[in-house]
Amino acid sequence: MLQELDIRDFAIIEKLNIAFQSGMTVLTGETGAGKSIIIDAVGILAGGRGSQEFIRKGASKMRLQGLFRLPENSATFAALDHYGIEHADADILLQRDLYRTGRNVCRINGQLVNTTTLKEIGETIVDIHGQNEHQELMHPEKHLALLDEFYKEKVGPQRQAYSVAYTEYTRLNKTYQERMAHAKEWAQRLDMLRFQVDEIDAAQLKPDEESQLESERARLGNFQRITAALKNSYAAIAGDEAGTMDNLGAAMNELQQITTLDTAYQELADSVQTAYYTLQDAASDLLRQADLMEWDEGRLDEIEKRLEVIQQLKRKYGDSTAQILNYYAKIKAELEQMEATEDNEDQLAEQVTVAKKQLLALGQQLSKTRHQGAKKLSQAIHQQLAALYMEKTVFSVDFKTAPATHFYSTGLDDIEFYIQTNPGEAAGPLAKIASGGELSRMMLALKTIFTRSQGITSIIFDEVDTGVSGRVAQAIADKISAIARFSQVLCITHLPQVAAMSDQHFFIRKQISGQRTKTTLTRLEPAQRIDELARMLSGTAITKLTREHAKELLDLAVVEKQRLRQTKISE
Repeated sequence: MLQELDIRDFAIIEKLNIAFQSGMTVLTGETGAGKSIIIDAVGILAGGRGSQEFIRKGASKMRLQGLFRLPENSATFAALDHYGIEHADADILLQRDLYRTGRNVCRINGQLVNTTTLKEIGETIVDIHGQNEHQELMHPEKHLALLDEFYKEKVGPQRQAYSVAYTEYTRLNKTYQERMAHAKEWAQRLDMLRFQVDEIDAAQLKPDEESQLESERARLGNFQRITAALKNSYAAIAGDEAGTMDNLGAAMNELQQITTLDTAYQELADSVQTAYYTLQDAASDLLRQADLMEWDEGRLDEIEKRLEVIQQLKRKYGDSTAQILNYYAKIKAELEQMEATEDNEDQLAEQVTVAKKQLLALGQQLSKTRHQGAKKLSQAIHQQLAALYMEKTVFSVDFKTAPATHFYSTGLDDIEFYIQTNPGEAAGPLAKIASGGELSRMMLALKTIFTRSQGITSIIFDEVDTGVSGRVAQAIADKISAIARFSQVLCITHLPQVAAMSDQHFFIRKQISGQRTKTTLTRLEPAQRIDELARMLSGTAITKLTREHAKELLDLAVVEKQRLRQTKISE
């Protein structure tokens, strides 16, 4: 329920704070006093379309805040969780600031949200219905959910089973359709993958093969140069004639004779000795490398051919051997997967057929149950309409069943509420019914039935009683009061019968002060309620007789509310 509403610089309201109670609250006042402005404020706070025109003259922005307390099973909590909005308790605070610059700031529990999120959350909390405004019950696309909610004990399990089957059928059919639609591309892809895998597989590539081959090719290509350099180097170091090794050996022997005379000579002898043995090792390596050199013209050709194979693969599959091997691993895995499913086309088609038959059977059973629920819903609404003096009105649920080749995610049915307001006339869609008294009563009948199932915290009626009087007015008052037993109701009314049935009564007055117009709101005490009802009854001067009539209305309202509390809402 809406516990508190705070309005700042909105239209002709400078500052207004209202504390609401549960049950039925009415707002009355002279025409133009600003009653609908308060309803507009709640609507904008709940995500309705805002405009700079609503900002009070002279103010830079308007601010709307509303504190709502929700029941434990409210659908709002799931919506808040979906958007990651924290909620520690049952209280939800909505806030909206609109600036003249066009800036629009929305918050839920202090967390910034966009207007779309605010609206989606707001729709689970507040339902505003005006005389000429199409609300939830006036949207045909929502009628199926309302029917299912009304008959949920029977429909619920069947719809759940259908939903599971629908998900599985959709998955299988999508896979099969994609397979069929792309059969040619699929076959071409399969052939290409097989060719590429075979080509790379036949090459038997090794990770470091290319660099090793290039090194070997470099050696073979410079055979003469390398061989000459190795032999000449060895000859210079350890040739038959006195060379570096002999000279270094002689120097080493000479120094060994004086090592005991000074440590400096010992260090020199050690250095020469180290150089001698290092050069001796180098000479051995030179001789070994020279002996290993062997010219093989055929091997050079093999290397050139192998490198050409690698180059061809690099042009197709990667800039290096490593990239080619990575690509090979990837396409081989894809090929294995495609080959694994290559032979299951018939099996997949059979799975789709079986899933479709199962889905159709579940959908037909669900549709049958919905037809049963539609009859019970029609009976319930006719009972409500009779209490509203519309006993000749016929309500029906129009089923537009989908063909066997098409399935909705919700079943086989697309429904819309139809009514026939006068005998002999054709039934028509509820969404297109004429506005006025008939529409008001039709909406109240539906609201009475769906109040508990919708789970709306606050329902607002903005002059829905226009165009009625007398016994119809009292019937409307009774229905609004009945709805208020399960959901907080805020109601703007011109009917004293409706105002008398309220649990809380506010009087709205427009005042001019300092050449500025502002709206004030007063909660009426019992004596003040009598005066206000008398004003609503007389329309002009309040007399003793109108006060007596107003007091009688209030007394009768007490009796009527006691009767309603003892009556089931469906009756």
